Amino acid sequence: MFKGFTRFLHSPGEQLKTLLDPQESTTTALSPRNIPRSEHPVSRQQISDAALKVLYRLSGAGYDAYLVGGCIRDALLGKMPKDFDVATNATPEQVRDLFRNSRLIGRRFRIVHVRFGREVIEVTTFRGKPQDEHGDHIAHQSDEGLLLRDNVWGNIEEDALRRDFTVNALYYNIADFSITDFANGAEDIKTRTLRLIGDPATRYREDPVRMLRAVRFAAKLDFTLDPATEEPMYDQAPLLLQIPPARLFDEVLKLFMSGHGLVTFRLMSHYGLFGMLFPEAEEAMADAAWAEELIEQALTNTDKRIAEERPVTPAFLLAAFLWAPVKQRQEELEQEGMPAIPALQAAAQQVVSRQLEHTSIPKRFGIPMREIWELQQRLPQRRGKKAFQTREHPRFRAGYDLLLLREQAGEIPRGLGDWWTAFQRGDEHEQRRLLQKVGGDPASQGDRRRKRRRKPSGPASE
Repeated sequence: MFKGFTRFLHSPGEQLKTLLDPQESTTTALSPRNIPRSEHPVSRQQISDAALKVLYRLSGAGYDAYLVGGCIRDALLGKMPKDFDVATNATPEQVRDLFRNSRLIGRRFRIVHVRFGREVIEVTTFRGKPQDEHGDHIAHQSDEGLLLRDNVWGNIEEDALRRDFTVNALYYNIADFSITDFANGAEDIKTRTLRLIGDPATRYREDPVRMLRAVRFAAKLDFTLDPATEEPMYDQAPLLLQIPPARLFDEVLKLFMSGHGLVTFRLMSHYGLFGMLFPEAEEAMADAAWAEELIEQALTNTDKRIAEERPVTPAFLLAAFLWAPVKQRQEELEQEGMPAIPALQAAAQQVVSRQLEHTSIPKRFGIPMREIWELQQRLPQRRGKKAFQTREHPRFRAGYDLLLLREQAGEIPRGLGDWWTAFQRGDEHEQRRLLQKVGGDPASQGDRRRKRRRKPSGPASE
């Protein structure tokens, strides 16, 4: 573990050792590297007008104003920055007073959102190191080391120490357009290395979500995790169980809906993180070979749609993640004598109930997810008007897509998906021909129902 860590201490960011040794004075001077405008490619033309307005207004009011984190990292990588975060020595209240179009958010970390139409600029105050004299209402840490509240203000050097990765501890100064590199992040960008600032085990205990961020950045940026950064993840993955489900759902969206979902999934599985977020899915993958293939196919399709700038919905991806456990539970309930449709509904309820203990699922995604599952029962039923009714279902396309993935993954035989593909594309004559063939199709056996025989009616006196 400490091989890469020792190497980090011998880098130009050597003075960061103060963070790693709590006995060291937090006032130890840093020796950051200043990169003048002439030596870096970051230009104001790459910065949004909204971010520039925030920076210049803060600077004009006498406060320090820096762009920090991912936007500078991406610019140095030759990418166009998208999200702009500002760091300043102004307190949240002072920032709010400067911007009428702003609001304070957060309790664990108090920040300010400044809104310009649809664009939101996030402004954070330089954070310092919590001291004994700070009350729990300002800084509070659990017995396990989890940061529950962190609103201690400091200076830029202290703020740099609190950043997670070296490549995010880069500060662009609007006053002279220079970049201050506190942790040798520019060199790590050149070598495409993702490295935590400080002792990784301690940083993960402070905030276990950093493990998810490490995986997400590694997948998104095509970076290699520093050995010291990755080693504790294998043992500390269960720390994610401490994180509120609502926060983890937000992380799920970032992990799998950003265009790098397949690589992210494989990394998460490698480090034992996926099962902390989706335990039912991980258990199902251990029991059914097709379950993992289904998830990978769903992520491949989602990544492709995002690359093509086509719409995607978390409801479909969640339906794919949790379909295998739903299907397994349904089969168990049917073996106990429960009819297919009630068994599916009961299985869905059981799986969702357990999932909500790990990640929340808002109703706007949970309801469509269940409808996609219910369509898996309806799609084989194509007799009479049923095919036309199913095709008009608002979730038909998502249900059809999941059906195709189930066939590709090997859960069910191929054939039904081809039938529905032809039915959608065919004219009225072709659709009639397809419906006539349904009777001899094994996939349509779900259509058959035993009709109840009516009792012959007799005289009322009988």
